[in-house]
Amino acid sequence: MAANAKNPPFKIILGSSSMARRQILAEMGYEFSIVTADIDEQSIRREKPEDLVMALAEAKADAIISRLQITSHLEDDAHSTLLITADTVVVYEGMIREKPSSKEEARQFIKGYSGGRATVVGSVLVTNLKTGTRKGGWDSAEVYFHDIPNEVIDSLVEEGIMLNVAGGLMLEHPLTLPFVDTVVGTADFVMGLPKSLTEKLIQEAL
Repeated sequence: MAANAKNPPFKIILGSSSMARRQILAEMGYEFSIVTADIDEQSIRREKPEDLVMALAEAKADAIISRLQITSHLEDDAHSTLLITADTVVVYEGMIREKPSSKEEARQFIKGYSGGRATVVGSVLVTNLKTGTRKGGWDSAEVYFHDIPNEVIDSLVEEGIMLNVAGGLMLEHPLTLPFVDTVVGTADFVMGLPKSLTEKLIQEAL
């Protein structure tokens, strides 16, 4: 998937349907396959956002591993296979925000960011399917916004894509980006897959 693939002596499975995460992992130079997890995220609750994103990444990994055990024999492969799962939530005024449940909620979320700030909390979990080794971590970033015009909010909501991202916040969207004032952290982290943390966990899981 990447133009300058590293061709490492291991395989990677990205356990995510996120286009942003696919793009970031490809930018890191890795080739990978994609298997998505079908889990009920609302059934997993934690009080702290960092605990929630780690629990969700683990649940996604467990669900994908169960599917793979049915369809393949990973233990027979000479090379290690690394499964990467991740999760992101947005914290706004102390409240954890996941994917909006409706366009109205998405509108409420985005209006709240206008002229304000939000905290993005995200996790990465790398599971070595050959050895069972599992390495994970989380981090956070602050995003500060300029005032977002109502017509821009309307366009973002009507497009519908904000229903698929945590907190209705897609930093890289061309309509959103001009109204981002400052990011305290890295853009790839806010997009869902911090490169430095992911690379570190890959090496630790091998």
